[in-house]
Amino acid sequence: MNTQRLLVIEDEPTLARLLSYNLTQEGYEVTVEDHGTTGYEIARKSHFDLILLDLMLPGMNGFEILNKLRSEGIRTPIIILTAKNAEEEVVQGLKAGADDYITKPFGVSELMARVSAVLRRASGIEDKPEPANSEAEPAIQLGELVIYPERYEVLLSGVPITLRPKEFEVLLYLARKPGIVMTRDDLMNAVWGFDYIGGQRTVDVHVSSLRKKLELDPESVHIDSIRGVGYKLVVNKKPNSQRV
Repeated sequence: MNTQRLLVIEDEPTLARLLSYNLTQEGYEVTVEDHGTTGYEIARKSHFDLILLDLMLPGMNGFEILNKLRSEGIRTPIIILTAKNAEEEVVQGLKAGADDYITKPFGVSELMARVSAVLRRASGIEDKPEPANSEAEPAIQLGELVIYPERYEVLLSGVPITLRPKEFEVLLYLARKPGIVMTRDDLMNAVWGFDYIGGQRTVDVHVSSLRKKLELDPESVHIDSIRGVGYKLVVNKKPNSQRV
């Protein structure tokens, strides 16, 4: 089994050493960079299995790095490092495509749990079991919304909608039971897995982003919030799921 490669972009020397030491002890191959611009260049030119990214960096801050990497199609899993009680930073980071976050200060056990969980999800080994048969899952059509589960593609009123992987999985989960309220725990467990230790705010952020992308045809399909419970997919033209 190949050693997994991690990139740590952190400019605080003590924390960088702590991260490097503990991750290396767990068997990861660790590269540390303390400057945003240099860290970005390394991230885009070399292969890493995971990036630990501080948000406040010299040269290029973490948000800039995250946005540029995602805009260039680089899907390397990223965990952002953020200050305690900085909810706006967390929301902004998740919307930009971060896979998880960890707030400072944090314990070594929490760090290792998050790193392990993100790497496991990225590998798809546990989260995507083989189907019972070899036939591809048929498309789901709900009004003007068409979802192709095997291809991670979505059409709304005939127009392709670009979704990040987790946004797609949230939509697919809701679309399989249109009109049925799904709790945040339902979505968290189905999309992120039982071992995900991020807060339910992650679900809210992804649903919010998904809603904006569905605004192309809100009269056909939209996501309703059920206060204190969760969300449901509402289809106006064809309330029942069809297989095509």
